[in-house]
Amino acid sequence: MDTQSLTYLFVGFTFALYIAIAIWSRAATTSDFYIAGKGVNPIANGMATAADWMSAASFISMAGLIAFLGKDGSVYLMGWTGGYVLLALLLAPYLRKFGQYTVPDFIGTRYYSNAARLVAVICLIFVSFTYVAGQMRGVGIVFSRFLEVDINIGVIVGMCIVFFYAVLGGMKGITYTQVAQYCVLIFAYLVPAIFISILMTGNPIPQLGFGDTLVNSSTYLLDKLDQVTTDLGFTPYTENTKSKIDIFCITAALMFGTAGLPHVIVRFFTVPKVSDARKSAGYALIFIAILYSTAPAVSAFARMNFIDSVQETQYKIAPNWFKNWENIGLIAWKDKNEDGLIQYSAGDALEGVKPNFTNEKGLSGERVTVNDPDMSNDNEVYIDRDIMVLANPEIASLPGWVVALVAAGALAAALSTAAGLLLVISASISHDVLKKTFMPQITEKQELFYARCSAAVAIFIAGLFGIYPPGFVAQVVAFAFGLAAATIFPALVMGIFYKRLNKEGAIAGMISGLVITSAYIINFKFINVQLNSSENWFLGVSPEGFGFIGMLLNFCIAIAVSFFYARPPENVSLMVDQIREP
Repeated sequence: MDTQSLTYLFVGFTFALYIAIAIWSRAATTSDFYIAGKGVNPIANGMATAADWMSAASFISMAGLIAFLGKDGSVYLMGWTGGYVLLALLLAPYLRKFGQYTVPDFIGTRYYSNAARLVAVICLIFVSFTYVAGQMRGVGIVFSRFLEVDINIGVIVGMCIVFFYAVLGGMKGITYTQVAQYCVLIFAYLVPAIFISILMTGNPIPQLGFGDTLVNSSTYLLDKLDQVTTDLGFTPYTENTKSKIDIFCITAALMFGTAGLPHVIVRFFTVPKVSDARKSAGYALIFIAILYSTAPAVSAFARMNFIDSVQETQYKIAPNWFKNWENIGLIAWKDKNEDGLIQYSAGDALEGVKPNFTNEKGLSGERVTVNDPDMSNDNEVYIDRDIMVLANPEIASLPGWVVALVAAGALAAALSTAAGLLLVISASISHDVLKKTFMPQITEKQELFYARCSAAVAIFIAGLFGIYPPGFVAQVVAFAFGLAAATIFPALVMGIFYKRLNKEGAIAGMISGLVITSAYIINFKFINVQLNSSENWFLGVSPEGFGFIGMLLNFCIAIAVSFFYARPPENVSLMVDQIREP
């Protein structure tokens, strides 16, 4: 069976499984819809949490980032894993003991204010839509490359699948679907990693192959990669280019922002007891570690294989994978010296960086771009970093069934997180905005109806973002993490561990964190892009790391403002004491 048929078979089987689970786990109550009736087994919840956590960003993008950033990419590993540990140990057990449906619900109740609740909802919706747009676009890319359909059609199919099990099953359906998706995505990630590790180092364990010698050589993989990247004009793979202060702030922003992401926090509301929340956090950490400990090896293998596969190769005889990804616009080649050879080195291949293709073919048969070549360097290749994991099996010439498996795994990763994010959005609208703020008289049946309607609308909007992605989607990932760190995380931490904080302080902190972080990132990312360099940054902190500064300002302003107003009511203090009890 050819690769195309295998891909249809694998993807079709997994989609049928997700739909079957959705029908089996149909939500009948708001408790089922929001938190799966608090009846999820800790191990199952651990797997579901891991699937929710390891989105397309982890499965598709992270290894690509590390592959091209080298040691600088370690901030994503440290930040995201550290953020989960922080969430699991510092927040999850206490929020589970609070025992409600959503993160804004906790903020609104703790700070006895619907205004605080609505500010939290606004932050949650922005962060969630930022992520879900990327997930839906990832679904479209996978469909376009592996199933040979238009990207937009791929997005629509993904919307339909998510609509089915998110709207029908709610959190109950999503949870058990995510268990299946975790199994698919982790198998899809590990199998090619093991194959490639054996081919390159002879070691079947990727984590060990990462530090091993190459086959039939005494040279270590990382030493060879350092040599190759240096020869091509890049910084050595194992060296940093960023300042220590910037690395610290980026890692911290990712860590604290991740700990404040509501779609992961809500997962700990689905287990029967607080002790189960702690257990599921531990299980999830193990399940997450399997992929995250493999990612550095996958990154190094991908970078090495990519260079070996295309460097100084005639375009006319370039490998099929190169032209396949070029056909969907994620690889471009500009023959600067007109010698017909593919030459990859440091620098941008094109002006404007990203390619804008015409319908014409060049002298060697390549797709012609509107972009002029960037003649300040010798690099002729544009490659989208997000394709490295997806293309890795093809680059390494692995069997077709492995390629098909990776396609199914990428879709599982994107759909699992998309569903979790969309549910959080719908729950916040139906429960926090309608039930708790503007329509307190509605019945449970009406609330469930509005929740399903909200989920449907959220899926539609997410699909539009996937079909018509804003030009800044890739850039606002930093905005999403920074916003979560600067707004939601301080409100949660101080809500649990600082009883003196009142509603005025919490609202002032969240608004100031939102405004200051937004202004800084928008200035450097969208307005004064030419000034986006270390000499112009505040204390040398990049926009990606400024969320940490915004978080510190949130803490300071919230505490300062709280002393100008009355202490929280006694019942709120008693509630905090009860939450704190083990």
